[in-house]
Amino acid sequence: MIRLTYILSAMALGLIIFNATKVNWSDPFEGESLVAIISVLASACGILLLGILRLSIRVKKASEKN
Repeated sequence: MIRLTYILSAMALGLIIFNATKVNWSDPFEGESLVAIISVLASACGILLLGILRLSIRVKKASEKN
């Protein structure tokens, strides 16, 4: 399960990089740039949620040992 979260995090990081290249930095809130910014934020939220999932799995394993 933890390997899957790392793979999904890597994919989300790739999406962040890809969408960051699509942003028109002179006018970032128009047209495709707005979609790219929303996609970057969504991917960042996904990475955050996957990190929380990894942490909760580690806590669960540690509590089962005791």
